[in-house]
Amino acid sequence: MSRKIAWVILAVVVAGLFISLFALQQEFTMPENFPVLDPAEIGAGAPATGPELATFGSGCFWCTEAVFQQLKGVEKVVSGYSGGEVKNPTYEQVCGARTGHAEVIQVTFDPAVISYPELLEVFWRSHDPTTRNRQGNDVGPQYRSAIFTHSERQQQLAELYKKKIDAAQVFSKPIVTEIVPFTEFYPAELYHQNYYASNRRDSYCTAIIRPKVDKLKAVFADKIKPDAP
Repeated sequence: MSRKIAWVILAVVVAGLFISLFALQQEFTMPENFPVLDPAEIGAGAPATGPELATFGSGCFWCTEAVFQQLKGVEKVVSGYSGGEVKNPTYEQVCGARTGHAEVIQVTFDPAVISYPELLEVFWRSHDPTTRNRQGNDVGPQYRSAIFTHSERQQQLAELYKKKIDAAQVFSKPIVTEIVPFTEFYPAELYHQNYYASNRRDSYCTAIIRPKVDKLKAVFADKIKPDAP
């Protein structure tokens, strides 16, 4: 192979990479005129007695973790795996789509500061919930849109909110988010935890996560921690 041909091939590969990254970024436009659940729809729940858990899957957990780490009332975010059959799965197993697990984050939050419906709004506005087993260029069941509910009330609120969003035709296609009771959560390997905050200069962080976080901060300015990464 001549040097000239090699340079042409390299240029094509690099151009394809940038096009792919650009296309992926375009999916991070947060929809406007988004409906919210009003108090009458939410109804009276049990009084908050302490932190609660929420578990969400919306594609790569590096992105999802970074999004929810920004929010006031969120005390802890752990990346991991849920929704499958294999116990203590590894990242390689999950990526091979051999476990049934999705990449998820488990959120510990203070419902006196941020409610579960508010978390649901951030969840649905920060990814594309209409693509089955896919977020941008990440393809496979491990990247599916999913809510794993920790109580009957969470299940009811998630299903109600999903119906309301579809009725408002916020998205051009119906929401395909899986809403199922939580069963088990397996924390991901240590190098996946706190990924964005620890790797701000990483190419994936600068090209994919940072634009998403910036849009989140613009849309939810009143909900962002002052010291958020």
